[in-house]
Amino acid sequence: MSTAPDTGKRRRDPEASKAAILEAARAAFAERGYARATIREIAQRAGVTHGLVMRHFPSKEQLFIAAMPGSSDLDDLMPGAPETLPERIAQAYVDRMEKADGNDPFIALIRSVASDEQSATRLYAAMRQRSIESYRTVVAGADADERIDLLGAHLIGVTFSRYVVGVGPLADMSRESLVGHLTRTLRGILLTDP
Repeated sequence: MSTAPDTGKRRRDPEASKAAILEAARAAFAERGYARATIREIAQRAGVTHGLVMRHFPSKEQLFIAAMPGSSDLDDLMPGAPETLPERIAQAYVDRMEKADGNDPFIALIRSVASDEQSATRLYAAMRQRSIESYRTVVAGADADERIDLLGAHLIGVTFSRYVVGVGPLADMSRESLVGHLTRTLRGILLTDP
């Protein structure tokens, strides 16, 4: 009786496939940018089929958000006292952006606007939906959606000034100063008056 493995059968390991897809996506998006990287290219790099990529990630936008640093950060920030949420967000945002090395969804969003407005719109919509889902667990009130959108717009503006253009006092500010300023502005956006 032979003990050699049956090489005709494929082993199915969904978690390993998903990890390979995310790794391939990170590489493709970093090398080619959001607009030029394709699902087919990512599937080929990961050694899987196009259909398997789409089974795990129904859209390119969702794949991008899952692959880029910071995609799970939001859920980790939500537990805790609501009054400290602005500081937690500010600290996590600055830490993430300083380590992102240009591979962050906010940076990709801003850069993609100039080259592909339709892709930027889809990417923004996917990022916005992801943010709303997380923030709605802690941000309350009739105007919660408006405040969550304002938070996103504020962080996109900071990202543009400091991490894309990189010119001016905001770009030159220390990390600690940026966290302090962001904490104050985010407190005004997120915390309702008693």
